[in-house]
Amino acid sequence: MKFTKMQAFGNDYVYIDAIHQHLDNLPFLARFVSDRHFAVGSDGMVLICPSERGDFRMRMFNPDGTEGEMCGNALRSVGKYVYDHRLTDKTELVIETLGGMQHLWLTVTDGLVSNIRADIGEPRMDTGVIPVRSQLSEFIDQPVTVLDQCFHITAVSWGNPHCAMYVDSVADLDVEGYGRTIEHMTELFPNKTNVTFAEFVRRDYIKIREWERGTGETIGCGTGCCTAVVAGVLTGRLDRKVTVEQIGGPLDIEWDEASGHMFMTGPSHTVFEAEIDVPEQLP
Repeated sequence: MKFTKMQAFGNDYVYIDAIHQHLDNLPFLARFVSDRHFAVGSDGMVLICPSERGDFRMRMFNPDGTEGEMCGNALRSVGKYVYDHRLTDKTELVIETLGGMQHLWLTVTDGLVSNIRADIGEPRMDTGVIPVRSQLSEFIDQPVTVLDQCFHITAVSWGNPHCAMYVDSVADLDVEGYGRTIEHMTELFPNKTNVTFAEFVRRDYIKIREWERGTGETIGCGTGCCTAVVAGVLTGRLDRKVTVEQIGGPLDIEWDEASGHMFMTGPSHTVFEAEIDVPEQLP
């Protein structure tokens, strides 16, 4: 089976063309290609599928084989994949995901996509959607005690749960200790949550580190960047257009006041393309 590993200033995903081939037992396949024993290693598997509602349909699977809703970085790399692999010649795309219909704008340089702008829709903070166990109608800047200190946490969702918390310094933070604890605080997040730790630098610039539920610390997360910006705007720390510095590289994030939508802009990189032998009879 041919696959492409891509990175969009953050998450690594394995991309597979599911338009020109039939795939069975997707949970097993996701676990198989994500298994680091096969030297693939990824945050999950993305299938590029036909769509009756958009240009393409994106299906995203976590390393444990469960199907996810939507990831901003995975979404942006879909645009690079379909254009660079000549599945389309369009530079404006509508992608169907479980989280809704997403929109992409591609910048092409020398015949290849060099930059991607994605509209991932409106952030949702209603606790019935995220979900969060809270008496508040919206989970914004709520004090929560985690291990040895109290943090103010904002919860946001685009179909997959995220929470953001501002700290004095992300460089000095025990990301694993706090991230793992918050992820498993089922009294607040019954479905577990991703955690974005954000450091305020100035009104148009922040630094983040991201803890992804079930995976650990990642080099970046597009929706995690957006979560931190939403939290900063709602609590008066940030402007609506912000550059977010993460380990994988900077992303430009804009929360458009007129539409209410979040836009993320940045490149995507093809890490490598290869083939892997998959057993003919999948269990």
